[in-house]
Amino acid sequence: MKKLYLDVCTLCRPFDNQNLMRVRLETDAYYLILDSIQSKKYEMIISPAHEKEIEDIGDSREKIQVKHLLHLHGKVPLFESIAGIQRAEELISSGFGIGDAVHLALAEQSADYFITCDDKIIKRSRKIKIGVEVLNPIEFCLIEDLQ
Repeated sequence: MKKLYLDVCTLCRPFDNQNLMRVRLETDAYYLILDSIQSKKYEMIISPAHEKEIEDIGDSREKIQVKHLLHLHGKVPLFESIAGIQRAEELISSGFGIGDAVHLALAEQSADYFITCDDKIIKRSRKIKIGVEVLNPIEFCLIEDLQ
């Protein structure tokens, strides 16, 4: 079973302005991915970095719903702390922000795909060697032929 690490911006996509075409398409793709996770086609990997970032969500309804989703469907694997910290530091040196670097380092240890709506993460990850495939939700659905 393929393991997916969904970035928090992807998990929060349904709460963004749906009047924008790109946001609507990414939201639809997110729901296709979520349906596939619920039907056990994929496994959703979560990490302590998710919890930390979700705590910073200002909208209480959004925060509760995202936490509930992670609780229902997320799997927390064992992470190699020292390797993860070292890798996150390498990614920070490559231009990633601290939170993004931690998410990517943990995803490299545990997932087949890192799915994000953040164009900067996708662009930077394609310039350097990342040990996990980084894709937008729409790209992932096209590659995996989710319908």
